[in-house]
Amino acid sequence: MSMSNDIAEGSAQPQISNDNEEINKGFVRAFYIANTMEIFERLAWYGFFALSSIYMTTPVSQGGVGFTDGQRGALQGIIPFFLYLLPVFTGALADRFGYRKMFIVSFAIMAPSYYLLGQATSFSSFFITFAMVALGAACFKPVVVGTITHATSDSNRGLGFGIFYTMVNIGGFIGPLVAGYLRAISWDAVFLMSSLWILLNFIPVIFFYKEPKTLEKSNASIRQVLSEAQQVLGNGRFALAIFPCIFILMAAGASFIDYSIAFIMIAAWLMFNLVWQRICSENNTKWYLEKAKVSNKPFALYLLLLTGFWAVYNQLFYTMPLYIRDFVDTRDLVAYISIFGEGAVNFLASVNIELLAEKLQEFIVAGASASAISAELVHLKVLVPIADIEAAISQVAAGAHSGSGLNPEEAMILAQQWADSYRQINPEYIINLDFAAIVVCQIAVSLVCARFKTINVLVVGVAIFAIACLVAIIANDIAAGGLAAVLAVLMMAFGEMVTSPKSQEYVASIAPDNQAALYMGYYFVSMALGFLFAGLLSGWGYGEIAKNQNNPALMWVIFAVLGLVTSVGLLWFNRYYLARNKFEASN
Repeated sequence: MSMSNDIAEGSAQPQISNDNEEINKGFVRAFYIANTMEIFERLAWYGFFALSSIYMTTPVSQGGVGFTDGQRGALQGIIPFFLYLLPVFTGALADRFGYRKMFIVSFAIMAPSYYLLGQATSFSSFFITFAMVALGAACFKPVVVGTITHATSDSNRGLGFGIFYTMVNIGGFIGPLVAGYLRAISWDAVFLMSSLWILLNFIPVIFFYKEPKTLEKSNASIRQVLSEAQQVLGNGRFALAIFPCIFILMAAGASFIDYSIAFIMIAAWLMFNLVWQRICSENNTKWYLEKAKVSNKPFALYLLLLTGFWAVYNQLFYTMPLYIRDFVDTRDLVAYISIFGEGAVNFLASVNIELLAEKLQEFIVAGASASAISAELVHLKVLVPIADIEAAISQVAAGAHSGSGLNPEEAMILAQQWADSYRQINPEYIINLDFAAIVVCQIAVSLVCARFKTINVLVVGVAIFAIACLVAIIANDIAAGGLAAVLAVLMMAFGEMVTSPKSQEYVASIAPDNQAALYMGYYFVSMALGFLFAGLLSGWGYGEIAKNQNNPALMWVIFAVLGLVTSVGLLWFNRYYLARNKFEASN
């Protein structure tokens, strides 16, 4: 995830003018401690998150939890949705009780939760444990961002956050590399490592971290926080109309109810609210009898449009790893990597030969079909053509091997042959190029984008991401599928680098005078909704279209259309909607 995204997980940066002599000379110790803790927290999060799609859909017999794509999508949509909403409240708690205490609470929650996440076997237990991880992260984010803000001055705050964002992506880059290596040992090692990364954070926070000198504890209550949200987003009646619809969608995504029933329930609820709206009056003393109001319609519409971008963007982490695993032949990349020796191949495209041989015996003896065996083998990182599997089954049936099926020696030989011929790159390593590209290119991309109008950059950035979805289709159709997947991921990375910083910058164009910081604090709503719809869309699109209908191309077309509609929508919003409502975009 980009450098600029991580700030949105917390509250808006406080506008602090630090006159402290130590700060003005350079960065204080708290700055370096906060960056260190951020790296470890990102190592833990992305060590799991980048592999989450693969882990959740890996069969139980191979160390995963064997969830359906619908269940996976629900988890990846619902939990991050709350992760992006909670910092509004956890940030207020941190301002009241202190940053150091909130850091300790967050680590105390995350460390055991990451470990227990690897022990959860049912959907409900996984959901609860994942929610605890998100709660800990939601406690951490506003505090680390607040520390960076207090530990910098007006003269070096831009540089400070630039360094902070770089640390975010360094952690995001290294985390999946370590986790990808560990999952070749066992999935338990992945979760244990995430837990250990968090445990390391207790050292700096307990022994070295001190509260920022400029931090003044606040007595703001949750009621005041909600009042501020109403000022920016809408009143309580508006929230009452919207949130039940979101919860119904969550229930459908988790397969508690069918989507057709969910849409009927949502339609009925909205119709009821339309009637209710006519009964309600302006400024009623009882909030539920007030007319539903959107506080700033342009801002609300802008957040809704950005939701479309984030819904498409997150397919990079939710859908692309599964698509590469199940549909893309990355042997071309393995061939390129082999130039650097066997060690490079074993690291980036490791195959457990013993486990592969064991599974081959199990599948063939059980009389599994070639397509069923192929679907299981991708979890072992070999993409074997159906024709080769059918040939192996026929040889066994014809008595070319031992009468009852493959014996262990023959299974090992076949496993070695298929590993040598059909091994695949770990999908998370290809996805990881997103972080690498951001670390290397973000500054240069930002300098180039600074020459153009904000809205034009936004429109182009979203369009690049949409086109990247179409490029992903090619990866399933050509021999150089690995290179095509790399190209798609790099295009998505550049689309993200272009769009994400400018999408936050554009908020100042539609915020009331002198309230840009306040409105920036609620930019994260678009990301929360984007994560939710991304998860639900991925679960449905990949499960129903890509796999059940065997039509991954149509799935990517749907994602691309959503991106293009968002791009055109942003252009319309700036050129026509804002003009009609007498807003001038500050470009």
